[in-house]
Order: sequence, then C-alpha cells, then structure tokens
Amino acid sequence: MIKLRNIVMLAIVALVMMSCVTARKVNYMQEPDKYIPSYADTLAFEDYQLRIGDRLYVYVYSLDENIQKMYNYGGTSASQMRQQIGNGGMYGSYDLYTYLVDEEGNIDFPTIGKLPVKGLTTREVKLLLEDELSTLLQDLPGYSTVSVEVNIVNRSFSIIGAQSGRYMINKEKMTIFEALAMAGDLGEFNSRKEIKLVREKNGVTTIKTFDARSKDLINSEYYYIEPNDIIYIRQIPGYSFGVNHVTTVISVTAATVSFGVLIYTIVQTGINHVNKYYPKGGGSSSSNGEGGAQ
Repeated sequence: MIKLRNIVMLAIVALVMMSCVTARKVNYMQEPDKYIPSYADTLAFEDYQLRIGDRLYVYVYSLDENIQKMYNYGGTSASQMRQQIGNGGMYGSYDLYTYLVDEEGNIDFPTIGKLPVKGLTTREVKLLLEDELSTLLQDLPGYSTVSVEVNIVNRSFSIIGAQSGRYMINKEKMTIFEALAMAGDLGEFNSRKEIKLVREKNGVTTIKTFDARSKDLINSEYYYIEPNDIIYIRQIPGYSFGVNHVTTVISVTAATVSFGVLIYTIVQTGINHVNKYYPKGGGSSSSNGEGGAQ
C-alpha cells in the first residue's frame, strides 16, 4: 500500500504541474533563449498599396466654392463627411462619400472618369488626383490650386481561434500588440508560441508563424499588421483544464488528496474486516475441531 500511495501522490503532483499556466507561457517581451526564438532586425513598414474592394474617402479643398460643391457633395465640410461615413455603416453613407476600387483597379471620379489606383498608396493617389484636377480646372476663371485628402476607410483585420472577430484599424500603423489588445488579449489558455499570420499581397497569400513572447518581435516583419490580415490563435493543447493561481493549486491538491484518502480508508477498512472475520486458515481449523469432538 505504501508504493500505491506514493504513486498516487506523484500522479497528483504531476497533474498540478502540467495544469499550471506559468508566466513564461503567457508573458510578452521575454528575452530570446533556447525556447523563445530571436528574430532578425527586418522591421520595414511599407505604405499600404490599394487593392480591389478598398474604399477611398476623398475630399477636395479649394478657395473656389463652386469647386468645393462640385466634388464634395454640395459643399459638405470634411468633418460632416467623416461623421456621415462613421454613422453610415457598411451601406448607406459609405456609398455616398467613398469611392470603390472596382474589379479593374479603378475608381470613378467626377469629371475625371476612370482613374487607375490599384497598387498605389494613398499619397500617390492624392498626388495623381491633384495633378489631374489642376490640369482639368486651370483654365476656369479665378482658378486657385486645389489640394486633395485621401484616406482608406473600413480597414480591418480578423482574428480566428481565440477572441474571434473582425476589428477596425483606426490608425495608419497598427502593431500586433495593439491588434491583440483590441481583441481583449489572448487569455490564459491560448498559445502565444505559434501565432499564424495570413496575409495577401500582390495576389499571393502567405502564412507565417511567429512567437509573440519574444522581445525581438518589435524589430521583425511581424510587428506591424496590414488591412485584411488574418491572425490565427490556437488553444494550448491539453489546457482545457488549467490551474493558474496558488489558491486553486492548493484547492485542487487538497480535494484530490482527500478523495484518495477516502478511497484508501474504504479499501483498508474492507481488508481489515475480511482479516478479522475470515482469518487465514481459521475456517478450516474450526471445522476440523468440531468434527473431532463429535
């Protein structure tokens, strides 16, 4: 029974140790070592290149009120247009105040017509529009130089696996840590060790895997996310049940030990009962004695 009890205790300790979620498994910004990879300094943020299906917010600024009204929906101010876009959702005001990059990679802009923008950055589209409008309007009486504001709207990334959902990109540069924070972080039982990033660029889809615990991540190609990125986060295998607090460890251990002691007591009581009423060889001797007396 001593060996059995030792085995039970070792099993309990192993269960508790395997179920623990340690700081090493969940902390970010850890120094690379044998188990946490290092990444080469390959950080290089590239301006987003427009793709089919993107929507552009375009506002034309001019001292000429007629030009303002012509290109900005009756002279609607930039702040009013942004507010309408924000309240319009996927449909409605988005269609009124934005320009869709169509299947041919063009936007249809008033007085200019089809303008190829696929593969360009927003800054390149801004310069292209300013050049086209200046050429088109320069002969008008009282013409003054126009300037154009161009932004991508409805930019988003997706997370699947843990905290699944679609989240909006609300700034020009968004890091992987900001993206995870928007999703409420990863939780205690989701793997930071093998996060997969699915990214489509120039018609080619790539899948890359990285360890979010590494401090070197901030210098790597994985640091910034792009619109339409998909981040896949899997659950740590075997961690559907886990222990993450000292009090929980103590409670689980105490409950397991108590149950083991109860089972041991029941079994031992049964063995003692058998030994008391049915001693080894006792039944045979009694029978022989009674038979001899007769």
